[in-house]
Amino acid sequence: MSSSRRRIKPDQKAQIVRRHLANKESVSSLAEEFGLQPSQIHLWVNTFLAQADKAFERPSVSTRADKAQRIQQLEAKLATKNEVIAEIL
Repeated sequence: MSSSRRRIKPDQKAQIVRRHLANKESVSSLAEEFGLQPSQIHLWVNTFLAQADKAFERPSVSTRADKAQRIQQLEAKLATKNEVIAEIL
């Protein structure tokens, strides 16, 4: 008997974790509803909680500087492209 692994999309995982944490639904009832092992849901909850601090992080100064630099590069490239098109026309 061959059975393929079921793939749960990230948004579905988040929905299950939210229902457990926010709506206080039991892991066992969610596991039964979605055909999962309770340990899998506990793993998702632990992963979610371990990464909760990322929800409150602000972009670092270097990230903003990198984005600004990338915008300047793209604007320069666009200006060059526009010049080439103007010469052709």
